[in-house]
Amino acid sequence: MLGFSQSLPAIMWFVAGLVLILMEFAVPGVILVFFGIGAWVVTVFVYFDLLTTLTSQLLVFSVASLVLLIGLRKWVRDKFYGHITGTQDLSRNLDDFVGHKVVALTDVTPGRSDGRVEFKGSDWQAVSDQQIKKGETATIVRNDGLTLIIEK
Repeated sequence: MLGFSQSLPAIMWFVAGLVLILMEFAVPGVILVFFGIGAWVVTVFVYFDLLTTLTSQLLVFSVASLVLLIGLRKWVRDKFYGHITGTQDLSRNLDDFVGHKVVALTDVTPGRSDGRVEFKGSDWQAVSDQQIKKGETATIVRNDGLTLIIEK
């Protein structure tokens, strides 16, 4: 086992990795975690005295971090954002409104943007190319920001 002065670089790399991983919670993007893991890879090599120079440590840190980032970021990001099966279309938003039913709270008149509908328990602005009477059910065709485009 190494003495404290010999294991100090390993401790420093471990702490740096921990800080980077914890910073991932404050900075969105699923990037810093891979640099934290890269620092932990260097920790293992330094602890077993396989990397002795700062240059070699920085090289291994850079290569390990980039390989992890490029190789795993998309997969990890998709897992964190709710894509849990391999068959799910990862390009589709999980909160996509298209195809859901709404109930008209007011008349929705073509050419006007003051129509209101109820969707998921909330009041939404709605527009349509068709006349939809208050109380009728319609289907969401698409959404434009907070405005739902609907049809009968």
